[in-house]
Amino acid sequence: MKITPEWLDKWRIWPRMIITLYGIAFYQTTNWFMNLPDPTNAQAGFVSVVVGAGAGFFGIYVNGRNTHTINHTSNSSESSIRTSSSEYDR
Repeated sequence: MKITPEWLDKWRIWPRMIITLYGIAFYQTTNWFMNLPDPTNAQAGFVSVVVGAGAGFFGIYVNGRNTHTINHTSNSSESSIRTSSSEYDR
């Protein structure tokens, strides 16, 4: 199997990797904050920025364009499904 840009787009490798790395960073940040004996406002603000960035990453991941067409057969009738993350893509 040859790895091409189309293959990477089809399987959404980069968005999945970014959301996974964010999950790891979020987990470590949460553990760090909960283990602080007396957290300051600056430290709480840092955690807030990390959580807010996660909302942005998740929004980009969910609303990313995936316009591949999938053909499948159901009860001997041909149908084509256009997979799109946003209902506004037309």
